[in-house]
Amino acid sequence: MSMPGEAGETPKIKTRPRSPAEALEPARAPSRPRGTKIRRESRALGAVVRITSTVLTVVLGIIALVGGIGALMHHQVEAPGPLQTARTFVIPKGEGRLEIARRLEQEGVVSNRLAFVAAHIMQGFSANRRNAELKAGEYEFKKGASMHQVLDTLIEGKVSLASVLIQPGLTSHAIVEKLKADGTLSGDVAEVPAEGTLLPETYRMSKGMARTELLERMKIDQQRLVAQLWEKRQPNLPYATPEQAVVMASIIERETGARDERERVAAVFVNRLRKNMPLQSDPTILYGVHGGAVQWGKPILRSEIDTKTTHNTYQMKGLPPTPICNPSRQAIEAALNPAATNDLYFVADGQGGHTFSETLKDHNAAVQVWRKAERDMRAAKAEAARAAGQPMPVMPAEADAAAEPGEAAAPAAPPVAVAPAAAASAAAIPLPVRKPKKQ
Repeated sequence: MSMPGEAGETPKIKTRPRSPAEALEPARAPSRPRGTKIRRESRALGAVVRITSTVLTVVLGIIALVGGIGALMHHQVEAPGPLQTARTFVIPKGEGRLEIARRLEQEGVVSNRLAFVAAHIMQGFSANRRNAELKAGEYEFKKGASMHQVLDTLIEGKVSLASVLIQPGLTSHAIVEKLKADGTLSGDVAEVPAEGTLLPETYRMSKGMARTELLERMKIDQQRLVAQLWEKRQPNLPYATPEQAVVMASIIERETGARDERERVAAVFVNRLRKNMPLQSDPTILYGVHGGAVQWGKPILRSEIDTKTTHNTYQMKGLPPTPICNPSRQAIEAALNPAATNDLYFVADGQGGHTFSETLKDHNAAVQVWRKAERDMRAAKAEAARAAGQPMPVMPAEADAAAEPGEAAAPAAPPVAVAPAAAASAAAIPLPVRKPKKQ
């Protein structure tokens, strides 16, 4: 053992801090051993790590986005659809997927056409469906049908429908009675729909469909149609609401069955409204007396003409409070887009059409032409009955005991339309003239 101070020992030199501040300083780190190298981070490796991290982040983001879109798609495809009632849909041959999707969305069968197209594309990748083509045909979709159900129906071509024709001009009561007599439908109807709320059309439906469901479908179709046509109406029409336009259309529907005359008939009534003249439409007399159970074409008595009812436009000015029948699309279009004429009168011309006039003088001349044609028709019927050895038929004018002299009542069939007649005073109003309606 060596003792302090012995040779070979390096004495430890203790230094005292020169100041209290120096005493508080941390000890210095030991020096780096000699011969060791400093390891530096590789720039290339750092770049690879950063790129890999970025790529993974992007991939995870894409996966999350695709998953979210997939979940949303699945919800849209499987969720109940927007249909409020059963509906038919026709795909003509050659129609493409995009056009089919557009019409499905427009008619309220699906809520989103892009989602429908995407769902159809995905169906094409399904192993169970090698042919996912949308097949042409006429289909029925039930209330609340999902997009998945719609696709299945169109891809598999599930077509099995019956049809019922609702003629224009029928009252709601008559439509309900027609549906009750149709054996392909089921269920009862507790309440007759309001007049003018049903759209006359040929309806395709599944056998056994409830009558109330079909009536609801007629209502929805009519509401949708009126809303669309109302947006395209002429400006400054003398009715302020779509409901008033339907009232006008119902009168036009009962006045003429000629497709090329509806706009001119509409113009007569619109011009009369603007001049605050009574419409003087015979169908409104019949509806005012008989309501929804009216028999169109029934001879009108003078007592009925003089009877004040809610709908008799000989005894009131302006439009009736409700429609008098359920008008067709063409009649509604005519009511919203009447012809640009100054006509105030029209009467049958004896050849299946009508003569339109701007003045009462011209109208009275046209009335005389019609009355002559009417007398000729009666004479021809009487001659035919005589030649066949049958009893002479009772002429409508003879049956109408209350009619004024010279007033001509219409035969019971076909349905009749009335020639409006108006003047500055009651004495100038010609007697009403009935004439057959062209079917």
